Amino acid sequence: MNNDSLYGYYLEKLKPIPDFLEDFLNVPSLVRLKKVGYFCGMDYASKDIYSFKEYISRFDHSLSVALLTWKLTHDKIKTLAALFHDIATPCFAHVIDYMNKDYTNQESTEEYTERIIREDEMISVLLSKHNIPVEDIIDFKKYSIVDNKRPKLCIDRFDGIVLSGIAWCKTIGKKEIDKLVDSLKIYELDEEELGFNNRESAALAMDTNNLINKLCHSAHDNYMMELLADITRRAIKLELVRYDDLFYLTEDDFFDILNRSVDVELIELLKTFKTIKMFEIKEISLKDVKPRLIDPLVDGIRYSKLYSEVNV
Repeated sequence: MNNDSLYGYYLEKLKPIPDFLEDFLNVPSLVRLKKVGYFCGMDYASKDIYSFKEYISRFDHSLSVALLTWKLTHDKIKTLAALFHDIATPCFAHVIDYMNKDYTNQESTEEYTERIIREDEMISVLLSKHNIPVEDIIDFKKYSIVDNKRPKLCIDRFDGIVLSGIAWCKTIGKKEIDKLVDSLKIYELDEEELGFNNRESAALAMDTNNLINKLCHSAHDNYMMELLADITRRAIKLELVRYDDLFYLTEDDFFDILNRSVDVELIELLKTFKTIKMFEIKEISLKDVKPRLIDPLVDGIRYSKLYSEVNV
C-alpha cells in the first residue's frame, strides 16, 4: 500500500491491530478476499465508466470493519464476527445478487458464510485456541453494532461509506476521515447502534451516502452490473466455472478464465465491458435496486427528528 493511500491513512486511524486478531488475518478463506474488489468487479471495467482513486479489496473492508468494531467495543467475538462478515463474498460480489435477481436485499450469497467458515480448518484451529465457539461468529447479523437494518447506522455500513467516499465518490480525504472516525459513538436504544456526537459529521456521512445511493441507482451502474452478471451467467452456462467456484476463486483467476474463452458471445460481452463509453450506455431502469439511505443518531437522537432537511 503506497504512502498516498487514503485507505492506508484510514487504517492507521483504526490501529493497533490486537494480538488475537493478527492470528486470523492469514486464514486462506480471508486471504482470498485480497483479490476480490470492494466495487463488485468494476475495477476491470471501462475506465470511462469507473475511475476509482485506489484499489480497495473485500479483505481491506473486512479488516477495517473488524478494527473499528474492536476500537469501539473491545469485544473479541463481535470483532471476529465483523472480520468474517464478508467471507462468503463471491467474485464480483453484488453482481452475483443481480445475477440471482436479488436487487433489493442483495444478500443472496450470504448463505455460504457458515459453509466457508466451517470448511476453513485454520479458522477452526484458531477459534479453539481462543476458546470461541464457531457458532458465535457465523451470524454476524445478531450483533447490531456490526450490522443492522437501514436507516440505522452500523460499523459495516459506516465503513462502506468511507471506502466508497475515498475511491468512488472521491468526497472523503484525510480531513474527512479524521472528522468521521473521531466523532463516532455507540448508542443503546432498542439495540446497539453506531452514531455521531455532532451534526457536522453526521451530515458529512449522509452527503456521501446519498451520492453513493445516487450512483448505485444510475443508468450506467445498473447497466454495468447487469452486463457483468450476463458475463458470469454465460461463463456458467459454458461450464467455464460452476456457481460454487465463484466463492473460492479470486477475481484475477476468474478473469483469466474468461479471457481464455473462444466463445464469440462471451468475447463480445467482455469487449463491451472493458471498452464501452459513457455515451454508449443504454438507459436501464431497475426499480427494485437496494435503497441505501441512512438516518443516523446524533447525540442519541435520530437526525431526522433534529433536522427536518433529511430525506429518509
